[in-house]
Amino acid sequence: MTDYTPPKVWTWNKANGGTFASINRPIAGPTHDKDLPVGKHPLQLYSLATPNGVKVTVMLEELLALGHKGAEYDAWLIRINDGDQFGSGFVEVNPNSKIPAMMDHSGGTPVRIFESGSILVYLAEKFGEFLPVEQPARAEVLSWLFWQMGSAPYLGGGFGHFYAYAPEKFEYAIDRFSMEVKRQMDVLDRRLAETDYLGGKDYSIADMAVWPWYGGLALGRMYNDSADFLSVQEYKNVQRWAKAIDERPAVKRGRMVNRAFGEPAMQLHERHDASDFDTKTQDKLAAE
Repeated sequence: MTDYTPPKVWTWNKANGGTFASINRPIAGPTHDKDLPVGKHPLQLYSLATPNGVKVTVMLEELLALGHKGAEYDAWLIRINDGDQFGSGFVEVNPNSKIPAMMDHSGGTPVRIFESGSILVYLAEKFGEFLPVEQPARAEVLSWLFWQMGSAPYLGGGFGHFYAYAPEKFEYAIDRFSMEVKRQMDVLDRRLAETDYLGGKDYSIADMAVWPWYGGLALGRMYNDSADFLSVQEYKNVQRWAKAIDERPAVKRGRMVNRAFGEPAMQLHERHDASDFDTKTQDKLAAE
């Protein structure tokens, strides 16, 4: 119980505390003028290696692994804790000021694409990969893709926020979102008991969308000791699926792009060429 009573009309008169207090605000739009860089490739990605960012870099690396040269891309680091997403150039690409955001300059008119699920569908349709054309397989993949888009806020903004980032521990909030995340893990576990991948027998954009969130949780990579707290080892089918995807070479590369935290050898702040994985990671730059 607390002594807080919501006012009749909410007003923003103080920072809310927590890890992201410095960038949280109840209004949209840019806070400063800053143009976005543009590299040599048609596809320009502006992102950070959060789970949502990793979805897209994994997709691009998977396309390149299949030989789609048109999927070559420049990846520019957007440091969200520093407010880069509120620069005028970024807001022009994504008025919602969230990563990832992409520009496709391959045609006569540049195309902006924002929201990670939208980018995955756009790339899948552009290159004809990882999204079935025929029904019912296409509907199954899209259903699981949009399941992730609707479910992940409970994991990230709900459980993750109150378990790891909030200024205080609130039992009600942690219990509420822990219950929901475990229910979602059970949904995935039951589906993966039936088939190898979420959309069916083939790896797809559904897996690329879900894996950085729920695979990351299953592999113990999210929110401190949350894997133990949520007993993720009990979801055996999710564990099998998460480990199999984790071993894909393109996934390993995709996890590194725009990463600005963790082991220096896993951090490739910007990616402009395939050779950057061998020469431009933070451990190698620091040794120069």
